[in-house]
Amino acid sequence: MGKHRKKSYTCKIFTVWEEEVELATGKKTRQSWIDHKPTVAVAAVNAENELLLIRQFRVPTGQNLLEIPAGSFDDDGESPTDCAQRELAEETGYRAGKLTKLFAGYLLPGYCNEFMYFFLAQDLVYAPLTPDEDECIDVIPVSFARAAEFLKSGELNDAKTVLGIMLARNHLNNVLDF
Repeated sequence: MGKHRKKSYTCKIFTVWEEEVELATGKKTRQSWIDHKPTVAVAAVNAENELLLIRQFRVPTGQNLLEIPAGSFDDDGESPTDCAQRELAEETGYRAGKLTKLFAGYLLPGYCNEFMYFFLAQDLVYAPLTPDEDECIDVIPVSFARAAEFLKSGELNDAKTVLGIMLARNHLNNVLDF
């Protein structure tokens, strides 16, 4: 792979690069890709066995989406568990007494190196942090059955949320994880 790389754009959480690469066939091609901070997604389950979903407006989609809490690492070398606790507190007002790592992997490797850590948060304690100033979030507790209805109806259409809920459900039901 060649390293003729040019930075096209930089913002708070990612940088867009253009790069000339040589494929295994020897052919050279130009590709654009996004260098993204690592991220977390948290399936939080309260004492009533409800998922804490959040509803927030997402500019790229032009709509309010139902999601599990998620966000990017801070710049100070924050760990995945610290990031998960911070994002959970900022977006729902709760911290987890028990945090279980469920999965970690790339979200969109065709054009982005964003690596997301998925967690299950349990034993929730109310301990809010100030939300990010660009976030207007409603917290919506729902049963796993209601979340499944939202999925079937299309109201739940965020892929990280669907994966996070399925991972949490499988873990809680002691289904063999892969």
